[in-house]
Amino acid sequence: MNRVIVFIKQVPDTAELKIDPTTNTMIREGVPSIINPFDMYAIEEGIRIKEKWGDTEVVVVTMGPPQAETALREALSLGCDRAILLSDKKFAASDTYATSYILSCAVKKIGDYDVLITGKQASDGDTAQVGPGIASWLNIPSITYIRKIDEIRAGYAKVERMRNDGFDIIEVTGKFLMTVLKELNEPRIPSFRGKMAAKKAEIPIWSAEYLEADDGKIGFLGSPTRVVRAFSPPPKKGGIKVEGEDEETVNGLYNFLSENKML
Repeated sequence: MNRVIVFIKQVPDTAELKIDPTTNTMIREGVPSIINPFDMYAIEEGIRIKEKWGDTEVVVVTMGPPQAETALREALSLGCDRAILLSDKKFAASDTYATSYILSCAVKKIGDYDVLITGKQASDGDTAQVGPGIASWLNIPSITYIRKIDEIRAGYAKVERMRNDGFDIIEVTGKFLMTVLKELNEPRIPSFRGKMAAKKAEIPIWSAEYLEADDGKIGFLGSPTRVVRAFSPPPKKGGIKVEGEDEETVNGLYNFLSENKML
């Protein structure tokens, strides 16, 4: 049997996001949570690969508090076969380095696999580091910003990676990880049957001890980065409008830039 592992994250609804000014961390209490929007495309692609290959298991994994189970059940309702929750107080305050390490430990526990998939980044952090980090811990190739899959089978893929000035066509062999863009597909809507099956599914909770994770590489102690300060950017000020003939407009703009020491 082939196996695809999809990593998702439950994030606060960005419309309700608030920052604690003392700890510089997100205030999650009372804030509705959703599956990271970018991860919906990862879920969809995992299911499409299963439909294309046949005899394939799609395992969805997330790390978070117990309530992150709701995100996993949503993924199951869409068509994923199995879900695993990584939850332990020792995981608290993990940065992207520690998080990618923990997720790589889960991959090793799950066993053999063909493809790993993540969304391009999480909406609450926007670092786009966890996916490539997992690949680094597992010593496998990672291909980021995939917008199209030309061909994919166990042990081989030919994909298009988006760039600012176009795209690359990349071929990869063996096991690999890919981070996907919204241009890749259109996520499906769960069926009633899928919702009922997801509601009854048993979701195991894997702890740091079960993962055999190194305590020195997880949580606050295992995170080399620190958030010194978090703040909302100041509101944008209104612009200026310079009107008149060409020479008058240019002179007016020049004077404005000079007076504001912008030249």
